Amino acid sequence: MPVMSPFQAAFCRSAPWRFVARRLVLPWALQGTRPTGRVLEVGAGSGAMAAELLAMFDDITMDVTDFDAAMVASAAARLAPFGDRVTCRQADATALPFDDASFDAVLSWIMLHHTIAWEDALGEAVRVLRPGGRLVAYDLLATRPLGFVQRSHDDEHRFMELDELRRMLGTLPVRDVTLRRATIGLVARFNAVAS
Repeated sequence: MPVMSPFQAAFCRSAPWRFVARRLVLPWALQGTRPTGRVLEVGAGSGAMAAELLAMFDDITMDVTDFDAAMVASAAARLAPFGDRVTCRQADATALPFDDASFDAVLSWIMLHHTIAWEDALGEAVRVLRPGGRLVAYDLLATRPLGFVQRSHDDEHRFMELDELRRMLGTLPVRDVTLRRATIGLVARFNAVAS
């Protein structure tokens, strides 16, 4: 699994991203879902979204993971004020170090395309959900503009097709799946309940 480029890492740590995450992205990303209990954010980057969630919902605890050790360190520093309500650790999204049925919610914000094997990452997200737990996510879709960005940065990504994502979600032990194309067709937002 690749780590973030220096540009991506700097952007994820920036004040503008924190502002956008808090005011715009998080309410949109949650899709009307209110997380409860023990929450896992996979691929949390610098922890900007997790910080906002912990501030908004004082009755949740979070486990925050990222593959990139520098991002984990950044997230740990940012989330330290939340004390024992949050744990940060390095983890591969395709092989999560958690027991089956450990979480009430699993969140993934625009990171699946970094995993290359995003199907495996989704399978792991569902594996660690308790029955009735909710998967809430959004990610970039394979489009011409994003293909150009990928080639120009020489990054390792694997963007998904909407139908490919729909088929994959259909193979997982989930129900009440909602899948929507958003942001002028560049993004897929989805959520599901673990069976």
